[in-house]
Amino acid sequence: MSSLAPQLTPEVTLDPYPFYASLREAGPIPFVPSLMRGCYVLTRHEDIASVLKNPVLFSSKLMAPSAMMPREIGEDVLRFFQVENNLLTSIPPLHTRLRGLVGRAFTPRRVAELEPRIREICGELLDTMLAREEFELVAELAAPLPVIVIAEMLGVEPERRLDFKRWSDDLLRTTAMMGASQELDRLRDSLLAFHAYLEAVVERRRREPRQDLISALLEASESEGGFLSTLDIMAFTRLLLVAGNETTTNLIGNGMVALLRHPSEWERLAADPSLLPNAIEEMLRYDSPAQALVRLVMEDTELAGQALPKGSRVLLLLGAANRDPHRFPEPDRFDITREAQGHSSFGHGIHFCLGAPLARIEAKVVFEELFRRVRRVSFAPGQEGTIPWNQAFLIRGPKSLRMKAEPYPAARTA
Repeated sequence: MSSLAPQLTPEVTLDPYPFYASLREAGPIPFVPSLMRGCYVLTRHEDIASVLKNPVLFSSKLMAPSAMMPREIGEDVLRFFQVENNLLTSIPPLHTRLRGLVGRAFTPRRVAELEPRIREICGELLDTMLAREEFELVAELAAPLPVIVIAEMLGVEPERRLDFKRWSDDLLRTTAMMGASQELDRLRDSLLAFHAYLEAVVERRRREPRQDLISALLEASESEGGFLSTLDIMAFTRLLLVAGNETTTNLIGNGMVALLRHPSEWERLAADPSLLPNAIEEMLRYDSPAQALVRLVMEDTELAGQALPKGSRVLLLLGAANRDPHRFPEPDRFDITREAQGHSSFGHGIHFCLGAPLARIEAKVVFEELFRRVRRVSFAPGQEGTIPWNQAFLIRGPKSLRMKAEPYPAARTA
């Protein structure tokens, strides 16, 4: 299966940060033939922020699902992902118009209104998870929580949540080339089923609007002349599903691994929960859920003394930017009191992650509820040195995380 998605060795998948450091030492912008069939690699915070803030010169069109997917997936799948009104790859003025339509559902104020429901869902999941001596954090909490939240926002029926999660995972596996060649038929069938479901939902909402995000998108589009097609609305929905799913799952998973490996930081948070918002920023910096972005150079240009020819590919290593010692002193040290704001985990510029407020508040609720319920946490026996990480280059997170927890006395949680 061919794709522009970079591939990782098992060693880099386990811990990419020494690899990033070696790239940084090779020069400001080395050319690496073995990545993405040849690309320039950016590792410095300043350079990456500069590129992301110039979407006209450095296009995001290579991040479109249709560009990331292998051609072998088939035209019947690819054509569903080739839309003109694409928030992920557009530039102003179209991007401004599109972002205005969907952004109103993800303002900090709107997301804050969701907190009571997020806390209710989290509490139910934690009650079940912590009833056992040993549990699996990803499957039992970090994955289902954001899926339930975003599914409810989109108006997905509760009985379809497992399908929604599977479709989201398969879309990611296809675009990030996590799947093997023998999976191709299954992935194609899954994406076609996802398309059929979304198409039917959008058409039902056109006829019978509800109080959900898909109906709100349709209403907003109609107020501006109905310029979004069914395929456009479906593209929005897929983007929101993945952005509202994988980012939070991996933020929770990566953050928990960092705390498990730095138990003194858990104790600091337990003693002073007011440190949690800053701790979440440090979790995002230290081990970012989004590790890389890809950009296409639209005109001959120069950056940090390196000529970048028109048509060349640029790989932006967000994880490396977050470990840039010129931006974050002692970058390999996990410190929940660090000034971590300004990290690159949600990007910069007009394509700054739409779901950032939702991911932050979901992570905040999860750790608040954990600190309220348990005294301390630890790896389950045999887990610490054998964490299975996902195999995608663009994202990072544990596929599973077996843990144990020591609860407070019942009086503490009452």
